[in-house]
Amino acid sequence: MLDRLAFMPKLDVEKLSWVKRGKQRREIIVHMKDSETPTDIAGRSGYSLNNTSRVLNEFRKKGIARCINPREKTGRLYRLEPAGKLIRDKLKNID
Repeated sequence: MLDRLAFMPKLDVEKLSWVKRGKQRREIIVHMKDSETPTDIAGRSGYSLNNTSRVLNEFRKKGIARCINPREKTGRLYRLEPAGKLIRDKLKNID
């Protein structure tokens, strides 16, 4: 049991705080599921594709999400990193 706990990611409070401070960031992260395009996420979150793509790029730079097919020009797929999943789950529990 202790071995499994050693590999569990810890909640990064600085990243959590950064996501919470931005309304678009909060809305987009809670609407993210597994392996989705910015268009899918934008459709559920209600934000434009441009705003959603910008936020996803910020998430990528912060290590919250990653693009799993970065060589593609269209149809890029984004997935939350373990730190991003923790942040999303924490925000869902707050609301």
